Amino acid sequence: MEREEQKSTLNSPLIQISSEEINNNRQTCSEKKKIIEEVKRQLWLSGPLISVSLLQFCLQMISVMFVGHLGELPLSGASMATSFATVTGFSFLVGLSSALETLCGQSYGAKQYHMLGIHMQRGMFVLLLISVPLALIWANTESLLVAAHQDSEISKEAGLYARYMIPSIFAYAILQCLVRFLQTQNIVFPMVLSSGITALLHILVCWILVFKSGLGSRGAALANSISYWINVLLLAIYVKFSSSCAKTWTGFSKEALNNVFNFVRLAIPSAVMVCLEMWSFEMMVLLSGLLPNPALETSVLSISLNTASTVWMIPFGLSGAARSRTSRSCKISSLRCTCHGCYRGHFGGISADFDTQRLGLCL
Repeated sequence: MEREEQKSTLNSPLIQISSEEINNNRQTCSEKKKIIEEVKRQLWLSGPLISVSLLQFCLQMISVMFVGHLGELPLSGASMATSFATVTGFSFLVGLSSALETLCGQSYGAKQYHMLGIHMQRGMFVLLLISVPLALIWANTESLLVAAHQDSEISKEAGLYARYMIPSIFAYAILQCLVRFLQTQNIVFPMVLSSGITALLHILVCWILVFKSGLGSRGAALANSISYWINVLLLAIYVKFSSSCAKTWTGFSKEALNNVFNFVRLAIPSAVMVCLEMWSFEMMVLLSGLLPNPALETSVLSISLNTASTVWMIPFGLSGAARSRTSRSCKISSLRCTCHGCYRGHFGGISADFDTQRLGLCL
């Protein structure tokens, strides 16, 4: 008996591992594999989204660069007008359109594909409606800047530039809705193609309107409007005729006019979040107009912030991938999958505020 006990003792492992610990280790390995797979999916999705963000941002930057060849005062006016338009218009529309990422993502996850088109139409209706008062603000840019104690000459140039940019705000509202609509379905490469074509055409349009037509800085602002409408037209043609959007786009419907208040209630927190983040950059350009020699200070600071903003587009594109994956997980799977989507987004270097808000809105 002693020999049998000694033999069993010698053959037994030194450290006893329970079955629960083995299951936990297997579960941990499985979770790690899921995280790695999700990171790969997000990187595949975020790469094109970063390109789209950079190409769309380049339109305004290219226009300002063309105006820079006209002199210090036109450059200061264009920089001031661009910052003012971003603060009072573009940032607000970007934030409002972010609600579509949650709504379209949930509908796509629930396989209610026709609702994506309904949500997009509702978003277009709300954003176009809000663009009307924003256009009125742009039309009075000069008087508002003068009231804010900005230089009178720069305010005049900025007011002229902003008035010629008014058509772009309506195109931008539609464009953001189209981007969110396609992004939710992981249709990203057509957006890269349309944004690339638009950016290349924008260089030609700027050159013609700024130097050949005699419009000067007004031509650069008008080129922004033309290029944004070109991008809208290209994406609208794709949505209309592509088989990839056959289930999600079923035509215009009166149903889009329903539940507008729910969309606005979801969109306002997103708009506030995005506006506060973008205003921290653009307000510096507006405040530079209060410094001595405002023409020089505004021009230099605008160039510096435009360069910094290009870097900001990288985490913005990464966060777009995480938001799409997270919103779709709200209906596809459990809360754990949603939280993992946020965690993987943070692992990819994404700003926490985007993912945290997406999770809160899904819940």
